[in-house]
Amino acid sequence: MSRVDDVLAGDIRSAARLMRDLDDRLPSAIDELKELYPKTGRAFIIGITGNPGAGKSTLVDSLITVYREAGMRVGVVAVDPTSPFSGGAILGDRIRMQRHAGDPGVFIRSLATRGQLGGLSRSTFDVASVMDAMGFERIIIETVGVGQDEIEVMKTAHTSVVVTVPGLGDDIQAIKAGILEIADVLVVNKADREGADRAMRDLFHMLDLRGRVGRQEVEIVKCIATLGTRPESGIAEVARAIDEHRTRSESLREERNMERAMAHVSELVRGLLADRAAQALAEQGGLEELVRTVVAGVQDPYTAAQSVVDRM
Repeated sequence: MSRVDDVLAGDIRSAARLMRDLDDRLPSAIDELKELYPKTGRAFIIGITGNPGAGKSTLVDSLITVYREAGMRVGVVAVDPTSPFSGGAILGDRIRMQRHAGDPGVFIRSLATRGQLGGLSRSTFDVASVMDAMGFERIIIETVGVGQDEIEVMKTAHTSVVVTVPGLGDDIQAIKAGILEIADVLVVNKADREGADRAMRDLFHMLDLRGRVGRQEVEIVKCIATLGTRPESGIAEVARAIDEHRTRSESLREERNMERAMAHVSELVRGLLADRAAQALAEQGGLEELVRTVVAGVQDPYTAAQSVVDRM
């Protein structure tokens, strides 16, 4: 059997190796992904985003439990900050979800951002596609939580969940960051803290400022993710709000699929151009060598940059 067949049969090791090779942009892995693509499009993808410290990983951990209890297989793409030392992912999210590690119905994959905007790795689309082809019904993508660039998650997910907490700071910054603009479901986590009700009211007021979509299309839910799936945790209500958004969005499925496909193709084009630019730089001795000519006054930075483009 080929590796593609192994992945379609649900072999975790083969899938993990394919994901690693995709992250390394190996041409053979991309060819295999092309073979898998016709088997995708069945999974429901949920994006979890929000400010650092909002409890996103704990919320994801609890949602995994909810979906597993419902008999669904769950894939998780945890986009971690890139280590400044190794260039790899700091696997904090995988550690926090360790209790699911032995569950064959859960596949957790951590990815390094590698400097990509939006807190999303260039490989996020690819990894989600592999999980989709394997038959995972729910795929959860958790982002780093870096602010304005989190809007990228909306392009990947069918439903975007924005997590916040009481007393996080200047609420106006949330508007400036654009996080509220992408929310399909808003979650006030750590709702046992003082100020939870005020946070709910503030979010309702902020939604009034949204242009295209009003508050009636965005549900706000309180939860205490650290309580897991206990009735008082509110996790069941979060899962219900996500499912209800999915139902409401059925009429817009084609439009959302077009948006996701456009985002995917655009990301691939940017990635391919970046690969060619890196190769062109290498042919000129690398970026540092090129910059030396600018510092020495041999050429201006615009001509230097154009020389890279001309080699592509």
